[in-house]
Amino acid sequence: MLARMHDYRMTEITWDVVIVGGASAGLSAALILSRARRRVLVLDGGEPRNRFAPHMHGVLSRDGYSPLDLVADGRREVRAADGVIETANVVSVAQGDDGFDLTTDAGDSIRTRRLIVATGIRDELPEVPGLAEQWGRGVVACPYCDGYESRDKRIGVLLGSAAALHKVHMLRAYSSDVTVLTALSGELAEHDLRTLAARGIRVDDRQVAAVTSEDGTLTGVSFTDGSTLALDTIFADPRMVPRDELLRQLDVDRTETPFGQWTAVDAMFQTSVPGVYAVGNVANPGALVPVASAAGVTAAVAINADLVMQDVAAAVAGVAA
Repeated sequence: MLARMHDYRMTEITWDVVIVGGASAGLSAALILSRARRRVLVLDGGEPRNRFAPHMHGVLSRDGYSPLDLVADGRREVRAADGVIETANVVSVAQGDDGFDLTTDAGDSIRTRRLIVATGIRDELPEVPGLAEQWGRGVVACPYCDGYESRDKRIGVLLGSAAALHKVHMLRAYSSDVTVLTALSGELAEHDLRTLAARGIRVDDRQVAAVTSEDGTLTGVSFTDGSTLALDTIFADPRMVPRDELLRQLDVDRTETPFGQWTAVDAMFQTSVPGVYAVGNVANPGALVPVASAAGVTAAVAINADLVMQDVAAAVAGVAA
């Protein structure tokens, strides 16, 4: 295969599909397209969002599996099907007459017929001392991912805004010992306070000084008045920021979501720019690992169908000429 015979940066290569981002969404797309005998190049910066977590949950047949091991498995499978995966950060993209031109931070130029952006999101954590050190372990964000592991334990919720109260009520299903820490969100409405009280959820408005731990294990929080609260798990409310710089360069359409403006895609995950697809969290802020993987597969099938029709049309035109 041409991809294996040449350096991926050689400008005479036009890839069928370049995928920017190599976690569950990007690798799922790459596996389908590589097995369809497409020239596939995955460019990945090596920083998946869930790299801080030792385990994934809610992933059928892989519950409790390391997310980094999942990526490693996926890379082996894609390479076994002749897909090419390289560590690189893509910094710019431009649309040409019959494809897209990418440039990496090393100055390499890459050309492709179709483009999949699977760059995910980054979490902006609350600026609380000790929180970042526990991120992905004692401090988590998603009840679907980590709620079950916190069942019947002492759960704290570091509320970022009143909009996140839905997460609090979800967590009540896992434990009767739930405390909402409202120092970052500010005073809650009286209706919200009555609702929380009706469900047996405590509200603590003291100013949080730090997230505390001992020998790497979360112990709780300390407050500016010197008091402490023992907790087994803290659910934080980080701000999710899409890593959509490439999509913005292409001026794709955007849509409003509960998390702010996000890239708009159709049912096959194509953006408003023909030939450009967005999958995973960069297109869906709420996508869990199985959802992100499914998006990658869906986009890959659509792209291959599109390329098949383009190849047929080119062959027919060549005969006619």
